[in-house]
Amino acid sequence: MFVSENLNVNEKGHLTIGGADTVELAAEYGTPLYVMDEQTVRSACRRFNDSIGKFYGGKGLACYASKAFSCLEMCRIVASEGMGLDAVSIGELYTAVKAGFPMEKVGFHGNNKTDEELNYAVECGVGHIIVDNISELIRLENIAAEKNAVPHIMLRIKPGIDAHTHDFIKTGQIDSKFGFALETGEAFEAVKQAIECKNVKLMGVHCHIGSQIFDIAPFEEAAKVMLEFIAKVKNELNYEIEGLNLGGGFGIKYLNEHDPAPFETYMERVSETVKSECEKLGIAQPFIYIEPGRSIAAPAGITLYKVGARKEIPNIRTYVSIDGSMADSPRYILYKSEYEAIVANKANEERSERVTIAGKCCESGDLIGENMPLQHAESGDIIAVCATGAYNYSMSSNYNRLQKPAVVFVNNGESRVAVKRETLDDIIRNDM
Repeated sequence: MFVSENLNVNEKGHLTIGGADTVELAAEYGTPLYVMDEQTVRSACRRFNDSIGKFYGGKGLACYASKAFSCLEMCRIVASEGMGLDAVSIGELYTAVKAGFPMEKVGFHGNNKTDEELNYAVECGVGHIIVDNISELIRLENIAAEKNAVPHIMLRIKPGIDAHTHDFIKTGQIDSKFGFALETGEAFEAVKQAIECKNVKLMGVHCHIGSQIFDIAPFEEAAKVMLEFIAKVKNELNYEIEGLNLGGGFGIKYLNEHDPAPFETYMERVSETVKSECEKLGIAQPFIYIEPGRSIAAPAGITLYKVGARKEIPNIRTYVSIDGSMADSPRYILYKSEYEAIVANKANEERSERVTIAGKCCESGDLIGENMPLQHAESGDIIAVCATGAYNYSMSSNYNRLQKPAVVFVNNGESRVAVKRETLDDIIRNDM
């Protein structure tokens, strides 16, 4: 019935998430409101960890891609489940540090890291830094020398794989702002230069082919390409690359017709590819890293809104306007991302109409979705937009000087605030 297993309908006909009544949550905490189900987060973490144990003999680490959704509480939960963490900015690193995350299990990403960020990463003692370009490699070598440190690094490689996804979220092809290209020999030259560095230690290579990918075959192909590169480095440079990060990008169910493979199926098939390729190439199986983000956070979350105006344009469309906007849900205006929506206080009723859910920003394109099946929605109703736990809070803004919503975690029917709702004073805090 629903896209996420943590959603249900109670005896009042209200939508529930993690056993908590969404209508009551909206009344208690206000709207717009991000709601995250702790047990869904923990379950996904455990499934990835268990798969690493089962299919790689424990020789690997699943690292939560915190760009999907980062806050202190999320970092604490992920850490308590034994996961690693992938950070892409000084802000995400700082959040991990303040949450007490074990920094030796953190990888630091970014295609244009600043000196401030590199200095901070070295000072924090991150497990490894994923180097994106030669300029960064040189700057990191100099920074490490000044600090008398030897940070471990991976090199981000473009494996040239078409991931069959939106152009904006493809990252593995040659025409990408990320990483070193294989086809041009750039990646091999980068390895040679990294090996010669005295103040960094090359321990691995990294790839990421895109996001929201349903087909497992591109992941298998990426693994083959990367292992062939590792073998080339060993055979021609006599250098053993110990780690291989295969990235993330696993698709999730946003609509009922979406049918992503279970995490375990992905892990089993890719692990079989890794094992057979290593045997064929005569190399030791590297320590495998993966970076699930959306697949952990998105199904755990929903966003609650209150309906304001309803505007029916005969033979054109019906607009249902909410008290949120592209400022708290930017993915539709960016990618035309589709969602399932439910009138939370009428969750047991049929979705009898198709509507456009409109945000309150002063932008014609400020929509949550178009032609969306929905129960009849009127002013005062509560709408839940499903599977919004990833890339909504983390990409939210103060456009139109709107306050960012609160984030509430629920756990077996109980709720708690993880991120406070911004106040009007928060909006002007840094104004002079």
